[in-house]
Amino acid sequence: MARRKPYSQEFKDEAVRMVLDGPRPIIHVAKELGIHDTTLGNWVAAYKREHGQLPSEQDPGNSARELELKRENRKLREQNAFLKKSSGLLRGRESMTARYELIDAEKDTYAITDMCAWLDVSQSGYYDWRNRPEPASEKRRDRLRSVITAVFDANHETYGYRRVHAVLRRSGERAGPELVRRFMRDLGLHACQPRPWRPATTDADRHHRIPDLIDRDFTAERPGAKFVGDVTYIPTWEGFLYLATVIDCHTKKVVGWSMGENYKTPLVKAALEMTATNTEIEMGEVFHSDRGSNYTSLDFAAKLESMGMRQSVGRTGVCWDNAMAESFFGALKNEWLNRFEFTSRAKARREVVKYIEGFHNRLRLHSGLGYRTPQDVEDGYLIYRLAA
Repeated sequence: MARRKPYSQEFKDEAVRMVLDGPRPIIHVAKELGIHDTTLGNWVAAYKREHGQLPSEQDPGNSARELELKRENRKLREQNAFLKKSSGLLRGRESMTARYELIDAEKDTYAITDMCAWLDVSQSGYYDWRNRPEPASEKRRDRLRSVITAVFDANHETYGYRRVHAVLRRSGERAGPELVRRFMRDLGLHACQPRPWRPATTDADRHHRIPDLIDRDFTAERPGAKFVGDVTYIPTWEGFLYLATVIDCHTKKVVGWSMGENYKTPLVKAALEMTATNTEIEMGEVFHSDRGSNYTSLDFAAKLESMGMRQSVGRTGVCWDNAMAESFFGALKNEWLNRFEFTSRAKARREVVKYIEGFHNRLRLHSGLGYRTPQDVEDGYLIYRLAA
C-alpha cells in the first residue's frame, strides 16, 4: 500500500475551496482528489472554525404559486440539461431509432413522458420500439457503442481509440482496437488536438554554468531517482496565473506543484518542497529543467544543494531537452484548460488541481506506462519493494 503523505497547505486550501465553492458533497470531491472523505471533512470544519460558518439558506415559507414556479423552473432546467446532453449524444443522428435509444438510456434520470415531448416522439412509438426483439449481435454492438461513448466522456473527451481500447481491455471487454476506432469514427468521437507551442527560454548566468545530466533520457529505474520541472502560465481576466510542476520520471506522476502571480524562484522552490513531502528523494538524485532564470538562479541552486540533489538543464531554446515537462503542459492545456475562459485566478486554480490530482495522477492512462496510471505504477513499485 502507498504510504500516507503529509499534504501541503496549498493542497489543503484548494481542496477546501472546491467543497465550499461548488454544490458537490465532500465525499465526491474527496474521491476525485484521492483522499479520505473524513480527512477532507476535517479540513473543511477547521476552515469554518477559523473563518466562520457559511450562512445557511433560509426558507421563509412559500406560497402555492411560488412552489409552482419553482417546479416549472426545475423542469426547464431538466429540459435544458437533457437537450444539451442529447445534442452531444445524437451527434447528427436524427432518426427515430436514435431518439428512442437516447430515451431508453436516460430513463433512470428523466421521465419518459418528458423526454418523448422534448424529442418530439410519441410514447406509444417508444414502447413499441422497446418491446421489439433485437438480434444478439446488434445488441452487443449497441452496448459496445454506449460503453465507448461513456469511456470517452468520462475521460473528458481526451482519449483516442488506443486509450479507449486500453480502458476496455482493463475492464475485461472483448473488442479489437480497429473495431473501437471504427465505432469512435462512426460516433463522431474525436480526441482533443494539441495547439502549436513555441519555446521561450533564457540562458544561465555566465558564472553559473549547469550541465545536462539526462540527455533526453526521461526514464528512471525507480521513483524518486530523476525529476523534471517547468513553469507555464494560464491567462485569466485578472492576469496570468503561473504554475510550476515537478514530475517523477519513473511514474510520470506530478509529485509537486505550486501556483502564484509570478514565475520567480520562490514559485519553483515551493513546487520542489511539495515534492519532498510526497516522495522519498535520495542523495545525489537529478532535477532537470530548462534554462529559465528562475531555475538557473543561485537561490534555486542552493535549494537543490540543501536537498542533496544534482541540477541539470537543457540547452537554450531547445524544447526537446525538457520534453516530458513540455508534454505534460501540452496535455493540461489541450485536454482541460483550453475549454475554459477564466474570470479569476481562483477559478483557474480549481481546474488545475482537478486535472493534476483528480485526473492525471490517478485516472489518466499513459501510453508510456503501458496504459497504466501514474498511481498504479507508484503503488506497484511500493508493493514490490515491500515484498523484496
